[in-house]
Amino acid sequence: MFVQPKQGGFIGIVAQTMMYEPLTEFDQEAASRALAFNTAWTLDPLIFGNYPPEMRSYHGSELPQFSSEEAKIIKGSIDFIGVNHYSTLYAKDCMHCSCILGGDRSIRGFVYSTGERDGVPIGEATGMPRFFVVPRGIGEIIDYIQKRYHNKPIFVTENGYASLEHQQVQVQDLLHDVKRIEFHKSYLASLAQAIRNGADVRGYFIWTLMDDFEWAQGYGMRFGLYYVDPQTLNRIPKLSARWYKNFLTNSSLNSKENVYISEV
Repeated sequence: MFVQPKQGGFIGIVAQTMMYEPLTEFDQEAASRALAFNTAWTLDPLIFGNYPPEMRSYHGSELPQFSSEEAKIIKGSIDFIGVNHYSTLYAKDCMHCSCILGGDRSIRGFVYSTGERDGVPIGEATGMPRFFVVPRGIGEIIDYIQKRYHNKPIFVTENGYASLEHQQVQVQDLLHDVKRIEFHKSYLASLAQAIRNGADVRGYFIWTLMDDFEWAQGYGMRFGLYYVDPQTLNRIPKLSARWYKNFLTNSSLNSKENVYISEV
């Protein structure tokens, strides 16, 4: 907002988001609280000028108070919302029961999150712990943000699939990344439905173009559409890179090179 008068700027912030679903029928409020203590904690102050009421109701004066001048400065200070989204988890209420949350129960909103219910994963596993394949989640988190923030413009700034790691994985297997294609097709379909439902989504970015250094996981965690040879640094397009190119350009998928891609 501050650079608009002189530069015509368009400024936003990126929130790392998980979607949360109730673990049981008694955990509806816990799932809602988990969203507030994660996503809304980042966005509410910049849009409404205060912390989420869900946090205020539990923490009260423990939360910092914005002065009237501070609230005036930060309220409405972003033009768009960036969303990093990969997965969905179950939420369990820990307000009145013992949960293994460590020392940050209040920061977690007194909610225990898990990727399993009765031993059954919420979705197919990926190479990143707690990142399960749950396509409906991206549509649901976009719907949550759309309704809470009056359909402010949204950019999906990160969405991607980490390959499952194997000890003796061959390069050719890494290049034939069918699971990554399936992931992006299903997540994009869910995102498209959210757009049809009215969400003002302006962009979508895959994480990531090339295999990269993923924090503590280093080069062993592969999200990229391009394989990077660790010895030569040569970049080789995976099957997903060719599929995504065809998706973006609406190209014909009838050539021999793309026969399998069209079947995925």
